[in-house]
Amino acid sequence: MTEIRTKNSQKQMVRVSISEAAKLFGLNQQTIRRAIANQELTYIVVGGRYKVNFESLVRWSQAKTALKNKLDKQGIGQYVDKWKIKNTLYSPSPKVIPKIDDIDGEAIQNKSAQ
Repeated sequence: MTEIRTKNSQKQMVRVSISEAAKLFGLNQQTIRRAIANQELTYIVVGGRYKVNFESLVRWSQAKTALKNKLDKQGIGQYVDKWKIKNTLYSPSPKVIPKIDDIDGEAIQNKSAQ
């Protein structure tokens, strides 16, 4: 699941509306609604509106070549090259970036126990 940890170590799942999902992935809102109807995406209903699990959106979009291409050409993927930091002075140091295992406290404890 896509989760964000808060200061209190509570996990919060990232969810987006249908219109946000369509904009991010370069798709029509009807395409997202069709995927929901076909049970290809996980979602909840809040105040009569769909909130789609972002992780399920990413998995779904990467599973189909046509959707992946739209993400790269019309969605958020078109900006990736523009966002790359070209000056290494301002790039994050690999020493500072935590490894995925280091984010989860249990994984750190398991490593020290071995």
